[in-house]
Amino acid sequence: MDELDRKIIDSLQGGFPICAEPFTEAAARLGISAEVLLARIEALLAAGVLTRFGPLYQIEKGGGAFTLAALQAPPADFERVAAIVNALPEVAHNYAREHAFNLWFVLAAENPAAIQRAIETIGMLTGYPVYNMPKEREYFIGLRFEA
Repeated sequence: MDELDRKIIDSLQGGFPICAEPFTEAAARLGISAEVLLARIEALLAAGVLTRFGPLYQIEKGGGAFTLAALQAPPADFERVAAIVNALPEVAHNYAREHAFNLWFVLAAENPAAIQRAIETIGMLTGYPVYNMPKEREYFIGLRFEA
């Protein structure tokens, strides 16, 4: 990452323009063209410096649902189980943990019933029970990472 990449990351962590030409406006704030900004974002994503670029929103306000879930996969069966979990379109992301529950994942779907169906499908396909841990309360914190 160079100094411009750092400035891009710092500037886009909050207050992304909502207008007809958001990348043009965001780029102008940085003193670059929209084409350069988009190319830099794509390069940061391709390099794995950024894992995603997009809005965060409350899915429930749009009628959708999401939850955190976990299961216990024996180490010898972990890769098979992770592949099954990854194959479901409702799985937003997952990660391994050093814990009795060693595979954690976020499910996102159009409604709570679809979340339940995904949990049941994962349990049926893997042969392991899935533990659903829906949020009980929403917290909003301002979190920024200086690049």
